Amino acid sequence: MPNNEREILLEIKNLSVEFGKKKKNRFVAVNDVSFHIYRGETFGLVGESGSGKTTIGRAIIRLNETASGEIFFNGKKINGNIDKELDKEITRKIQMIFQDPMSSLNERAKVDYIVSEGLYNLKNYRNEEERKEKVEKALLDVGLLPEFLSRFPHEFSGGQRQRIGVARALVMEPELIIADEPISALDVSIRAQVLNLLSELQKKKRLTYLFIAHDLSVVRFITDRLAVIHKGKIVELAETEKLFRNPLHPYTRALLSAIPLPDPRAEKKKVLEVYEPSIHNYKEAPPKWVEIENDHFVLGNDKELEEYKKILERNRYAETQAT
Repeated sequence: MPNNEREILLEIKNLSVEFGKKKKNRFVAVNDVSFHIYRGETFGLVGESGSGKTTIGRAIIRLNETASGEIFFNGKKINGNIDKELDKEITRKIQMIFQDPMSSLNERAKVDYIVSEGLYNLKNYRNEEERKEKVEKALLDVGLLPEFLSRFPHEFSGGQRQRIGVARALVMEPELIIADEPISALDVSIRAQVLNLLSELQKKKRLTYLFIAHDLSVVRFITDRLAVIHKGKIVELAETEKLFRNPLHPYTRALLSAIPLPDPRAEKKKVLEVYEPSIHNYKEAPPKWVEIENDHFVLGNDKELEEYKKILERNRYAETQAT
């Protein structure tokens, strides 16, 4: 289905998030960010630590206050002051899976309470029997047995703990799940299992994901579209394969060049690109957010945009020669 015919579930317009009350101490973590997520897709947000990607996720679930801009979910504005009913709806329909499966679970609580916490808070069950039924189903959905409900988090492996975190989100029957680096704290052997689980759940329950990560190789496997963020500003956005084939912004190219190659000889010959922000001359010629090709957006001034167009033309020519 063409993108212009798809339903937008979440839309972010000119979002800025600041920390620090006084002007002197103010820090702009997210600076004028705009993007949207279609219902049923996995949208990736990738960048280095401190780039503002988690801050955006936390702003969507109303944990971080927004300084300016708007966030729309199902067509309703959800940032700033909203009524209690809408707040309740957002709490149920948008859930988050956190990065560290150890610190995000209450060590003193049993799995039964951990998974049920959202249900208790919103009174989202008719009776005790229905609550137990929902919790057991959520556990089975993530590949864990209902017998585990009477255990504590420390009795589980990292992968199992993250599955408990996924079950805690699933039990609320959400429409959007924000997965904040959900596999970065796991062993490499477990990562594929969790990614496959998220993919299966998406098909089964028609979920929409905002997948936050710093590892581009992982993002390629699971996302439909991808936005690259640097110091609170999105610098490039495109369909995932399009972005990997034609990375234009120097920061995107630097991130891609850091992906390890499975072939040791190719890895040895690989040239790492280092991103140096000083290459941009934005004081004299400020950058614009431009659709450089169909559904491929990039940040750059006029001179840079001309260069990006030349790169696209060269890549297209190389592709036609190869075929």
